[in-house]
Amino acid sequence: MTQLGPIAAVTIATPELQSTIDAWRLYLGYELTDHDRVTPAMAAQFGRPGLAGQRYALMLPGGEGQTWVRFVESRADPDYRPFRHMGWNAAELMVQDTDQAAARVADSPFRVIGAPADLSISDKIRAMQAIGPANEGVYLTSFKEKVAAFDVPEAKHFIDRVFIVVLGGPSCEAISTFYSRHFGVPPAAAVPSVITVLSAAHGLPADTRHPLAALALKGQCYIEADTMPPGTLERTAAPDELPSGIAMVTFIVDRLPDDPALSWIAAPRTLPQAPYHGRRTAVCTGPAGEWIELVERE
Repeated sequence: MTQLGPIAAVTIATPELQSTIDAWRLYLGYELTDHDRVTPAMAAQFGRPGLAGQRYALMLPGGEGQTWVRFVESRADPDYRPFRHMGWNAAELMVQDTDQAAARVADSPFRVIGAPADLSISDKIRAMQAIGPANEGVYLTSFKEKVAAFDVPEAKHFIDRVFIVVLGGPSCEAISTFYSRHFGVPPAAAVPSVITVLSAAHGLPADTRHPLAALALKGQCYIEADTMPPGTLERTAAPDELPSGIAMVTFIVDRLPDDPALSWIAAPRTLPQAPYHGRRTAVCTGPAGEWIELVERE
């Protein structure tokens, strides 16, 4: 059984590449590490041949690390709203101080939708939520002290790498079962949790509790699986465009699974660019319609 993790990249579709780069650089301290145009092979990897020639950029916190944020030029779906649709809803970044991070993004292209607050599951974890310039959900999270239940990285930069990706689906149990069955992720029990941004997006009381499961991956990373409320919309994408917001998450795996039950967008291939570095890679879809990009470890 292949083992999933760590997170190698979060791909965000943006209609305005340069302004998105500028916002992440100026307010989050991310640095540009590579930029180019989508090659025909990359476009085929995404099942979107018309994306060939579009610009993309890769960024890292302080220009360091192995967990990229990748921005790809793609037209936005005007109907897409984070937390109103199934799929990848947010990227959670480890930060040194959530309250100071909130002050940094005030009056910026990052629109705060959740002020800094301790989490309902532990008052040792503090987080805030924002919507970025490409309509991407961003959480900025700090740990006041170690929490035994969570193996998380230390923030070496003031705003550091993505360590959790937030996935909304019909049920967190179905998400947990899928990632356990196909990728060897240990099953995780659902915990009723207050998720204020999810409640606000659906017009529910702020103290509504939603089933949430934290799926532990290799490399001090997690998938937060959220059960979405009734009325949540399916995520769609126009032909030759990426899904809006967070389009896809890239994970390292021991080897690509030979699993006919998975729905593959394209056949495996080898790509030279980061985050692939000449390794075999492929994209499949998950139980919430989310795009999952896999890159072999060696």
